[in-house]
Amino acid sequence: MTPPVTEPPPPPPPPGATPLDPDEADGLIPSHITTRGELNAWEAANIIQGFQWIEIRRSRKSILLVTTLLELHRRMFSQTWDWAGTFRKTDKNIGVHWPHIPESTRALVADVAYQIENKTFGFDELAVRFHHRLVSIHLFPNGNGRHARLAADALLKENDTPPFSWGSSTIDDAGVVRSSYIAALRAADCGNYLPLIEFTRH
Repeated sequence: MTPPVTEPPPPPPPPGATPLDPDEADGLIPSHITTRGELNAWEAANIIQGFQWIEIRRSRKSILLVTTLLELHRRMFSQTWDWAGTFRKTDKNIGVHWPHIPESTRALVADVAYQIENKTFGFDELAVRFHHRLVSIHLFPNGNGRHARLAADALLKENDTPPFSWGSSTIDDAGVVRSSYIAALRAADCGNYLPLIEFTRH
């Protein structure tokens, strides 16, 4: 008797990626996607819409609004996840306890606005710290790194500073670039932002 053919399990997420809860995974909109490769390609096309949206809002200097951060995530993933643009409602292996996300995000944008007004940091360090705190809060079920990178670039552009190169290669796939990025984030967790600053302009 021929044994039944079974599909191999999907590859694990790249290092540092956040696994989805089953109810969050159920929020996948395109029903034809069956592999992580297909999901990555679909998300990449969706993210372009978020990039285009944030570009046309550059003159409005509004990235430091909670509503804009939520809308950016929604634009990036609205064709992929039905929970796009909404704060997560579960705890993860990273991030603040989920009920604290709104207040933590409000505190972040207020702090960064104060730092800009008082010239506390140069804009590269300011954007790196903004990015790191967004990742640390972990606003959403998934897509936090990509959202935080685009938000940091938007902050730079709004202040007439060139966007980051982010290692000059893809960060979302497992490899040397992603490993360097994760290591730099972990150094920032300990208060050392220099590796992340160097990585963003590499």
